[in-house]
Amino acid sequence: MLIEVLILVPSIAGYRRDYLRMVLGEAHLAALALEATPNNVVSPDLARKLLQRVGARGIVLHRRDNTALMLDSPMPPKVDATYDLRTANLPELVAAAARCLIDRGHRVLRVLDVSPKEKGVVVEAIMDEAPVRAAILRYAGRVLTISMITSLLASVLLYFCLQWLVVRRMRRLTQSMMAFRDNPGEAAILVPMGAADEIGLAERELARMQRTVLGALHQNERLVALGTTVTKISHDLKNVLSTVRLMSDGLAGIDVPEVKRVMPSLIAAIDRAVALCVGTLGYTREGAGRLNIKDFPLQPLVEELTPVVANGANGDPHRLIDEVPPDLAVRADRDQLFRVLLNLSRNAVEAGANCVIISAHNGDRRVMISVADDGPGLAPKARDNLFRPFAGSARPGGMGLGLAIAREILRAHGGDITLGRSGADGTLFHLSLPA
Repeated sequence: MLIEVLILVPSIAGYRRDYLRMVLGEAHLAALALEATPNNVVSPDLARKLLQRVGARGIVLHRRDNTALMLDSPMPPKVDATYDLRTANLPELVAAAARCLIDRGHRVLRVLDVSPKEKGVVVEAIMDEAPVRAAILRYAGRVLTISMITSLLASVLLYFCLQWLVVRRMRRLTQSMMAFRDNPGEAAILVPMGAADEIGLAERELARMQRTVLGALHQNERLVALGTTVTKISHDLKNVLSTVRLMSDGLAGIDVPEVKRVMPSLIAAIDRAVALCVGTLGYTREGAGRLNIKDFPLQPLVEELTPVVANGANGDPHRLIDEVPPDLAVRADRDQLFRVLLNLSRNAVEAGANCVIISAHNGDRRVMISVADDGPGLAPKARDNLFRPFAGSARPGGMGLGLAIAREILRAHGGDITLGRSGADGTLFHLSLPA
């Protein structure tokens, strides 16, 4: 419609010019009636009829030989505006048409142009503007009607085109999304229609994503079933191994050299198997557990670690050094944070560290805790599988659950744990908690 309006304005100006030229052509024919009389004069009654036929108040025909034929009414009106179509350009024609519509046709015009009937002859006509304005309004009404019909047909066509090319395909896309969301296990994967446009690309990517998610769901179901089975087996195996451990303790008292030689290795193997079962059950059942968040000073918690770590390291009281500021407080679950620091400290001591240093400071809206040791560092396999359950053990016989549980607990708090460094001079872990 905007384009139609932009076209309508110059077309109205052109129609007004053509209408005036048509009137001047008829005025030329009416003025030729004067040549049929001996003295180029007609009766007042005939002049009135000729002017009424043309729709003019007066006509002047300027010939090439500088003669003129004049046909006018007894009392010519006062002219309000003169328009010479011979020199008029488009802006002037548009301005004249706009003035014609604004003034409501009350003016008397004097119009000049070369006669469309004969070259070299200039026709001058005096006419009322009201018929011109009425003709322009009828023309504009016809153009607007045609434009509205054209726009309506174009809109209907565009609507059905959009329905067929866009909406129908987008509805198919969204229905597939919703069906897959509600029941991903049984929903059919979208079959792309093969279009090369953006919707076709979205269909192909959605189908690929659905296949990926469905594969992940199936794998997750298998892992859940496997985890349940492993948990049951570990539980039963722990009970069996506990019985075997009791029987082994009884066998250890037998005074047989061969039995005494193999019993320590047998008991150690049984203890490792029991620890593996207990660790597996603890990881699968507990995870991070339910958090009891509260504010507490960190230094007393670290001090509680000293005897626990020392007991696990041949009673050496100097293995854990507390460098936490006395006034530093954290907002966390105290028991769970104790569990994290204990896992890291024990891992360091059991890996061969002689000293574990725990320090902390306030960072950018976070509390940063560092756990450093002077051990031999992590093995390459441990660094490659860090934080992966049952794969990131840093010592022989370990299960690799300590770091996995520590990360799970810290992330449940909104924090995290990262490896700062690991080498021959020791290992450093960075822990972060929201302040």
